[in-house]
Amino acid sequence: MYDGDVLAGNWRRPGKGKIPKVPAEPDLVVEDADSGFCGAVVACDKEAVTLEDRFGRRRLFPLAPAAFLLEGRPVTLVRPAPAAAPAGPRRSASGSIAVEGLRARVARESRIYVEGVHDAALVEKIWGHDLRVEGVVVEYLEGVDHLPGIVAEFGPEPGRRLGVLVDHLVPGSKESRIAAEITSPDVLVVGHPFVDIWQAVKPSVLRIPAWPEVPRGVPWKEGVIAALGWRVEPADAWRRILGAVSTFTDLEPELLGRVEELIDFVTETSS
Repeated sequence: MYDGDVLAGNWRRPGKGKIPKVPAEPDLVVEDADSGFCGAVVACDKEAVTLEDRFGRRRLFPLAPAAFLLEGRPVTLVRPAPAAAPAGPRRSASGSIAVEGLRARVARESRIYVEGVHDAALVEKIWGHDLRVEGVVVEYLEGVDHLPGIVAEFGPEPGRRLGVLVDHLVPGSKESRIAAEITSPDVLVVGHPFVDIWQAVKPSVLRIPAWPEVPRGVPWKEGVIAALGWRVEPADAWRRILGAVSTFTDLEPELLGRVEELIDFVTETSS
């Protein structure tokens, strides 16, 4: 009845001319026609595209003709056109006007301290440009319990100020009691309400509905990882979180305001 096998050939991929080309823009959700892997575009170069599924798993696929399905229809993904150069001045990750050709200023005597290495990494990623313009060094406490001793050793005075960012600085907490011990006018201790700096990253940036509630007695980071089903070590989880952050808009206002306040404080009278 037929000249050949009606199912022969690649029925998912008709002729090139019939397949629309779609730019592989970030967050575009497509399905790989061969494997059925479905995910959002997270990266694309001239040869391949990386998709991430709803479980956080990533896979790399070549940009082959008609290799993907968009809303059930075959498409050819292509590398997006480069973004047009901004008309106004370039902005840093914190939203400030970037200083072109910056040579880092000699460090001030004033310092900013944060609780841990994750806090320091996040501050550097968003405010690193601003801090180098101002010559401010960020160090970390390795826990707020060490704060009174660090302040005493630092020896704050006019022109040598100390700003401190504390996690979970809420009324009645251990952190608030320790912060209350610091009375020097040349030290500013501010904090955010989050249990850990991870929570300062907006859930939408990580494509999760909210940060999970962790039962009392369960280590917070491990509890979050288990609730999200990530199956990774905390260090790998943090790399995923930090990697998703690119600008100040990815962070909660409760952190943004406090870091800006500290930068203003330590640069206000220093020279």
